[in-house]
Amino acid sequence: MQLKRITICVALAFTYSAFAAESTETALPEVVVTAPAMEQPLVVKTDPRQPRQPVPAHDGADYLKTIPGFSAIRKGGTDGDPVFRGMAGSRLNILLDGEQILGGCGSRMDPPTAYVFPSSYDKITVLKGPQSVLYGAGTSAGTVLFERNFAHRSDTGAGFDGSITAGSFGRTDVMGDVHGGSPNWYARAIGTSSRAGDYKDGNGTSVHSYYSRWSANGAVGLTPNENTRVELSMAKSDGKAAYADRTVDGSKFTRDNIGLKADWSNANHGLLEKVETQLYRNYIDHVMDSYSMRTGGNPASMMAAMNPDRKTVGGKVIGTLNPADTTQFKLGLDAQSNVHTGRTGKAPGNGAMSYDLQPRTEDANFQNQGLFGEATHQLGNDSRIIGGLRADWWKAQDKRATVLAGMMGMTATANPTANHSRSDTLKSGFARFERDVLSNAGTFYAGLGHAERSPDYWELIYKQTTATLSAFDTVRPEKTTQLDVGMTYKQGMVSGSLSGFYNKISDYNLIESACKSNMNAFVGLGSACGMNHAVSMTRNVSATTWGGEANAAWQFAPQWKADGSLAYVRGNNDTDNTALAQIAPLEGRIGMAYDSGAWNVGGLLRMVAAQDRFDQFKGNIVGQDIGRTSGFSVLSFNATWRANKGVLVSAGVDNLANRVYAEHISRVNMGVSGLPSSTRVNEMGRNLWLKANFKID
Repeated sequence: MQLKRITICVALAFTYSAFAAESTETALPEVVVTAPAMEQPLVVKTDPRQPRQPVPAHDGADYLKTIPGFSAIRKGGTDGDPVFRGMAGSRLNILLDGEQILGGCGSRMDPPTAYVFPSSYDKITVLKGPQSVLYGAGTSAGTVLFERNFAHRSDTGAGFDGSITAGSFGRTDVMGDVHGGSPNWYARAIGTSSRAGDYKDGNGTSVHSYYSRWSANGAVGLTPNENTRVELSMAKSDGKAAYADRTVDGSKFTRDNIGLKADWSNANHGLLEKVETQLYRNYIDHVMDSYSMRTGGNPASMMAAMNPDRKTVGGKVIGTLNPADTTQFKLGLDAQSNVHTGRTGKAPGNGAMSYDLQPRTEDANFQNQGLFGEATHQLGNDSRIIGGLRADWWKAQDKRATVLAGMMGMTATANPTANHSRSDTLKSGFARFERDVLSNAGTFYAGLGHAERSPDYWELIYKQTTATLSAFDTVRPEKTTQLDVGMTYKQGMVSGSLSGFYNKISDYNLIESACKSNMNAFVGLGSACGMNHAVSMTRNVSATTWGGEANAAWQFAPQWKADGSLAYVRGNNDTDNTALAQIAPLEGRIGMAYDSGAWNVGGLLRMVAAQDRFDQFKGNIVGQDIGRTSGFSVLSFNATWRANKGVLVSAGVDNLANRVYAEHISRVNMGVSGLPSSTRVNEMGRNLWLKANFKID
C-alpha cells in the first residue's frame, strides 16, 4: 500500500496471546504486544509485570507509552516524561499506591515517573480526562494509579514472584517479590534492580543514555478480621542516569518513603460501607552534575553540581455510603504540602565550596486542601449516572531572594516577588451518563468534566514573563472543560472500545523559549542567543484539543487473534492562531496472534505519521517544539515458551530493521553522543532481549 507522508497510521503485528487450555487464573500472563484495552468507560488497566514488546525501560513513562493516547519525551535511556493526549507535567496526576510524589529538578530531570519501578506494582490504572474527583486537584488530562493488590488471607502461606530480563546494550533487570502471612497479619518485600549501557541508534551512533536503578519496598499489615486492615509501608530507591539532551547527568535519585493505611468495611453492609485513611511522607534528594558520568566536566566549577530536594507530606480520608440500593456516595478530604530547596557548588572534595557542604536554601513551598464527593446512581438495570464535585484551597510562597538575569543570564538579581504568597480556590466537577447496550455486550457513555489546575513549581518558580523576571504573581490557574464520549464492547470472540474527547482550555500555561537582550527586550530565538541570554517564559493562552483512541480485538479461530489500536490528538493555540506545541502525531497498531499452546511466535510493526503541525520554541515545562518530523515504522518479533503455569520465558528483537528514528516530542540532542545539537534524541536501534517470569504460590 502506498503511504504518502504516512498520513494514515496503520500497525501490523503478529502478537502473542494466551489461548492455552490451562486456566489463566493460575498461569502467568501473556506477552503484551499491541496495547492494553479499555474494558470499561474511560478506564484502562494493565499488568506492569507482564513481558511486553517493545521491551520498555525500567521507569513509569516507558510503560505508559504502550497505552493508546500516551507518548513519552525522550531524554536518554530512562526517566522520560509521559504525555497523554498532548498534555504533560502536572496536568497528568501520578499516584504511587495512593501517594503523590513530586520531583525536584527545575529542568524536569526527575518527573514523578522517574521514581516509579513498574514491576514493583501489581497493576497500572489510567483514568482518562477530568472524569473523577477522588484523586487530587487539577487532573485535567487524567490520572495514573500505580497500585499494589491486597486480599485478606484465609490461611497461612507464602509466595514468590520474580523476573529476570537481559538485553542488548548491557540491559539487565531483576525483580523479586516475597509475600506471606496468615488471616491475622501479612508481610511483603519487593526489590528491583535495573541497569543498561549507552544504547546505539539505527546508525550505530552511541547515545549518552546509560543508567542504573534499584528499589526496595516493604509492608507489614494487621488484619484482625476480614473487614479491618492497618498497614505500615516503607520504600527506598536510588539510581543514576545519563542524559543526551543536556550538559549534566543525574548522579543521584534518592527517594525515602513511609506510609500508613487504615481501612475498615462494614460487615453488615449498612449505610456506611467503608472508611479508607492514608498518611504518607515522600522525600526526594536529587543530584545533577557535569563531571561524574561524562568527560569534559570541571568538578571544581562553582556550578559543577546542583542538589535540589523536595519533601511531600499528605493524607486523605474517604468514606463510602449507600443511602439506597441504587445510590452510592464517596465523600472525603485530602491534604498535601511540599517544600522545595536547593544548593549548588563544586564536586565533593573540592574544598569548602563543595555542594554537599553548602546549606540548603528554600525557594518555594506549596499547600493544598481538598474536599470532594462522588456519586453513582443506577437508573434501572442498564443505565447509571456518575458525578462529582471538588473544591481545593491552594497556596504557594516564593522564597527566592534572587533570580538569574543580566548578560548571558548569569547575574543574580533581586527577585521582584521575593516572599510573596498567592492563593486560589479551585473548582472541579464532572457528570457522566452510562448505558449498557446490545444486550449488555456494550456500554455507551458521555461525560462532561471541568478541572482547574494551579500553576506548578516549574511554571511559577523556574520561569519569567515578558514583563517581569518572575512569573510567580502573573501566571493564572488553568481551566479545562472537556467532553468525553465513547463505547466499549465485548461479546464472544470480539471486543473493542472507542473514546473521543473535545477540550477547551482557558489560561493554558504555555512555555516559550526566547532570547532576552541586555536591554531586557525580547528578540527572536535563532540557532543561538549570541550576547543575549536564553530564557524560558510562562504565559497564558486559550487552547483547544480534540481526538481520541480506538482498539479492537477478534479471535477469529481457536489459535488466531487479530487486534489493533489507533490514537490521534489535534491541538490549537487559539490565542496565537497556531498549532498547539508538543502534540504527538497519529499512531496506530494492528495485531495478529498465533498460539499453538506452550509455544508462541509473534511480532510488531508500529507506524507513526508525519507531524507537520508544530510551533517552534513553544511547548510545556518539559520541552518545546523543534520542527517537523517524518513518519516512521518499526518492525519487531518475539517468541514465548510457557514451561508450566509458574514459568514463562520470552525472547524478542525490537526494531528488527535497525531503523533510525526519533519521536516528534523528544528533546534536542546536545551533541554528547556525537550527533549535531539540532537533531532530536534518537530512539534505540536493533535490540535483542530475553525475559523469564517465575511464580510460586
